[in-house]
Amino acid sequence: MRDLLLRAPDDFHVHFRSGPGMGEYVRRTSAFFDRALPMPNTLPPLADPETLAAYAEKVRAAAPGLDLVLSIKLFPGMSADTVRACARAGARVGKYYPAGATTHSRDGIPTPREIRDALEALEETGMVLSVHGEDPEAPVLERERAFLPVLRGLLADHPRLRVVLEHLSTREAAEFVLAGPDRLGATVTAHHLSFTTDDLAGGALRPHLFCKPVLQDRTHRDALRKAVLSCDRVFFGSDSAPHPRGLKESGEAPAGVYAAPVALPLLAAVFEEEEALDRLEAFVSFRGARFYGLPPNRGRIRLTREPWTVPEEMDGAVPAAAGSTLAWNVERV
Repeated sequence: MRDLLLRAPDDFHVHFRSGPGMGEYVRRTSAFFDRALPMPNTLPPLADPETLAAYAEKVRAAAPGLDLVLSIKLFPGMSADTVRACARAGARVGKYYPAGATTHSRDGIPTPREIRDALEALEETGMVLSVHGEDPEAPVLERERAFLPVLRGLLADHPRLRVVLEHLSTREAAEFVLAGPDRLGATVTAHHLSFTTDDLAGGALRPHLFCKPVLQDRTHRDALRKAVLSCDRVFFGSDSAPHPRGLKESGEAPAGVYAAPVALPLLAAVFEEEEALDRLEAFVSFRGARFYGLPPNRGRIRLTREPWTVPEEMDGAVPAAAGSTLAWNVERV
């Protein structure tokens, strides 16, 4: 197969950041995706109607055709009234960051009881709870597994709440989602499906593949592939999280993979390897929209089996697979 025509895809987990690079990151995503869910751990965080509206205006100015699913960052002690006000302002998602788990999360949530009122308001308004599922107190490769009891408690305590466990990285988390209720969904990234800890640190350390949760070994990667191919509640979120090249190559490299420029070609290679190219469109274009109660996009993209070499730098950041030749390319139709 040389060409694959798909309904324009969604990215249900992407970081556009804030500041001078934001416009380029937005345009890069909009080149391939018709809908995006930007994460709210910006500076300042998206946590009130005014900040949310201002941020959405900037994103739309950079890419007027990009449909946005807006999210807010949940804070300890956040009131139900604040959540309701954000819902009226267009927010569909409340994001749970465990305190200290990832970028700009030091002010995150120690335990779910700290946001009880906010969670009840999410249920009331029909908003989705998006969860960064890591316990920052656990060893780094165990953090996702260690968080699963917290997720189990959230589901039990809030029986009407729809929940998305973001960027699955382990077999145990994938199995948890597959065994979970219909109101539990999950995103998986292209880099967690494509790379392992050996790619990250098996030879030289590759800081541009360092992300949270950290890439796991082949056993876990293969379990993620199985979940993606078998469960219609597992859908695509790139977790594209660019950092300036100098920062990623410093003595304290922050977590984040700039995945937006290469996510779809990487996914095509994964699905081809699994002999499942016919299931790629559902993963990127239909399942997430259905979970969020949204219609499929109207546009189309074409994936072509046409080798190309990923540039060493794009938009001031180093993309995943930089310098590598990928078998698939993507274009708008």
